[in-house]
Amino acid sequence: MDAMQKSATSDRYDAVVVGAGFAGLYMLHRLRGLGLSVRVYEQGGDVGGTWYWNRYPGARCDVESMQYSYSFSEELQQEWDWSERYAPQPEILRYANHVADRFDLRRNIQLDTRVDTAAFDEATNRWSIHTSDGRTVSATYFILATGCLSNARVPAFKGLENFRGKTYHTGHWPHETVDFTGQRVGVIGTGSSAIQSIPLIAEQADHLHVFQRTPNFSVPAHNAALTPDITQPWKADYAERRHRARTESRNGILMPIPEKGARDDTEDARQRVYEAGWLRGGISFMATYNDLLFDKASNDTASDYVRGKIRDIVRDPAVAQLLQPHDHPIGAKRICVDTDYYATFNRPNVTLVDIRSTPIDEILPHGLRSGDKGYTLDAIVFATGFDAMTGSVAKIDITGPDGLTLNQKWAEGPRTYLGLMSAGFPNLFLITGPGSPSVLSNMIVSIEQHVDWITACIDTLRARGLDRIEATRAAEDEWVDHVNEVAHRTIYPQANSWYMGANIPGKPRIFMPYIGGVGAYRQICDDVAASDYEGFAVSARTPAASAAE
Repeated sequence: MDAMQKSATSDRYDAVVVGAGFAGLYMLHRLRGLGLSVRVYEQGGDVGGTWYWNRYPGARCDVESMQYSYSFSEELQQEWDWSERYAPQPEILRYANHVADRFDLRRNIQLDTRVDTAAFDEATNRWSIHTSDGRTVSATYFILATGCLSNARVPAFKGLENFRGKTYHTGHWPHETVDFTGQRVGVIGTGSSAIQSIPLIAEQADHLHVFQRTPNFSVPAHNAALTPDITQPWKADYAERRHRARTESRNGILMPIPEKGARDDTEDARQRVYEAGWLRGGISFMATYNDLLFDKASNDTASDYVRGKIRDIVRDPAVAQLLQPHDHPIGAKRICVDTDYYATFNRPNVTLVDIRSTPIDEILPHGLRSGDKGYTLDAIVFATGFDAMTGSVAKIDITGPDGLTLNQKWAEGPRTYLGLMSAGFPNLFLITGPGSPSVLSNMIVSIEQHVDWITACIDTLRARGLDRIEATRAAEDEWVDHVNEVAHRTIYPQANSWYMGANIPGKPRIFMPYIGGVGAYRQICDDVAASDYEGFAVSARTPAASAAE
């Protein structure tokens, strides 16, 4: 009996991974390449992570397809053909399934299974992990690939349980087709998922009410079919382009790098630059100048330009005014990318309701009440976001060797070293956790970097006869201070965003991702590893042996 079979029989693994999205799939592939026994637990019914759950109308990636893809396999890069500039959710999910099948990953993945608790046993130097099917397994390494935006939330609206119509959350959309034809629909929220779904829901609904508390900046996607004249240059030069995205870009996305700031141009020149950015479309609009994320006065020029575009598109001046953000700089919240979002408010069957001035008081059996006005609804779509970055981790009761839970430690905000580990929790790795670029980057670029680093770390430990690593508190404290210091050099903290946890009542206001850029961050991680894992304590706690003995 080989090690893999024996380990699976005895419920002892070298590593347990939580989540079978892009992070979990690649983590499994790399660890198997080391010859380790691995078990992946996925609460969904199939692989794909966020793209398994987020099936709402219009769901698609805001990173261009040729860049939102794995780079670890040249054969995979060459054989897969994307159909659109911005891939839609069904196509991304097919890609994830293709990867799982092509690399024979499914045999190590258990679907429809949550990890409920995990406790570190000091005596055995192993994690004891309890799953929703009633089983307990153990592993030397416990790796969280739970995703940054995977814990959907619905505010505690009074009377919600009394609503007799259908309710949906964009982050937990049904797998069957939802048809809103002839229905009176309410969408609560105007974040990214709402901005993508509202135009399509409006095409079906008899009437659509959009309940907006905070308007968001959005730029057009200008999505289009991909043709060989676009894809072939990428495929012919993928190695160089991937290298530049990893090392030269701030966010892991290749886009024009401007040489000057917005206030270095005349007003007329700025307008021409912004117009070119608007016509190009996508999140590269924020790269029209090099100081939009650092200088508020420069950012104001870009914010004013987009507010002017909203006024131009939306015919009703009062509605246009409500749709213009004035409480945060453009880009301080992740800029949205849309197809006909603002134009949708010109439709006669769409009504915008300002719930900042008249909050939703109560969900009623046949609608809701906002202020002194009632709205009759057949269906409500909650586009109310996620408990970002920490929410999916918090659902697991994780206990360290001294009895402290990770939730207790993070009660005042998440604390990590490099976003990879949290002091006091040995052999617990986080993929794209708080304190790493994660949600400020092309997620697959950041996922691959984290997975590669973790894999190399475990391989190095094994080669040295070591089996325990944990972040030191001193290194963690220094890193948390650095993350916040860098963040406050930018305009990001000026918005009450989910980057700050501001969408969750009672959640500490701490800027969670690292904004120093994926290239700089990669170099820091590489330097730490090259300096014998500086800031980590490494040791041998058990006799040299495999998990399968």
